[in-house]
Amino acid sequence: MNTSQEIEAKFYVKDSKEIESRIRELDARLIQPRVLETNLRFDLPDSRLRSAGRVLRLRQDTAARLTYKGAGHGEQGIVTRTEIEFTVEDFEKARSFLEALGYQKLFEYEKYRTTYLLQISEGSLHVMLDELPYGNFVEIEGENIQDIHSLAEKLKLNRSATISMSYSALFERLRMDLRLAFKDLTFANFEKISISAEQLRVQPADQ
Repeated sequence: MNTSQEIEAKFYVKDSKEIESRIRELDARLIQPRVLETNLRFDLPDSRLRSAGRVLRLRQDTAARLTYKGAGHGEQGIVTRTEIEFTVEDFEKARSFLEALGYQKLFEYEKYRTTYLLQISEGSLHVMLDELPYGNFVEIEGENIQDIHSLAEKLKLNRSATISMSYSALFERLRMDLRLAFKDLTFANFEKISISAEQLRVQPADQ
């Protein structure tokens, strides 16, 4: 089990391949090749987790993982929150376990993620290249705000374009704006839909 403070910055990007090239130029190490993630968000019937800004998530990628995230707070475009995560033996059993406790699935979302590790003198930074049904993003996780800002500058990402909203919150706003009938953020649902930065109401950080 891993309990930590998650300190991260999120950016919407138009050219993720160019960003990945810059990451490689910094001698970052590929620690997780591109993999599909299936995520299920859970809450109690009274939505007490969502209303408090907390997250209960079951994820399947290279393993099944159960995650709790506390309410986040932002500073200089960086979001910090408590995170508790551990692997579980069986995805479906874990889902049944949560449902037996009274938790209900809020929605499902998918993304492809590629993860790099960059060693620096003060520690390390993780860089995630995320492909979602509505666009591409870069997440930088580190131990302090200064290191995250420094790496963002090296990757030529505009610090003023950081996104504090979660992927699910971005989707919910988009779903309301476009009056989308579906409630899950999956690639199948967006197969015939192209989403612009303007529709998503974000600023590309690489332009």
